[in-house]
Amino acid sequence: MLTITGFSVEYIKDPFGILPGKRYEFLVDIEIDEEDELYSEKGIYIRALYSVEESGGRVVKHELIEKETERRLDFELEDEEESELAAFCEEHYGEAEK
Repeated sequence: MLTITGFSVEYIKDPFGILPGKRYEFLVDIEIDEEDELYSEKGIYIRALYSVEESGGRVVKHELIEKETERRLDFELEDEEESELAAFCEEHYGEAEK
């Protein structure tokens, strides 16, 4: 289960219209239990690219990044966590257009 402690979202402009739909970049701060192999004292956030098309929205790509070092971690979210991330992005992508 993801424990989200903060986030930012930004609309990504596609000046050439190459990609279908709209793209959004999310930076999602997460809290991780000290017992989890992902845990870092420096903190971790998720960088997610979210696509919204007529057929709906989806997470196109996500990366786990250590906050202090900006080092990309070689871990993936579990299926349930990916679903939670997608639901979170669906709920909040509209905040980038305000």
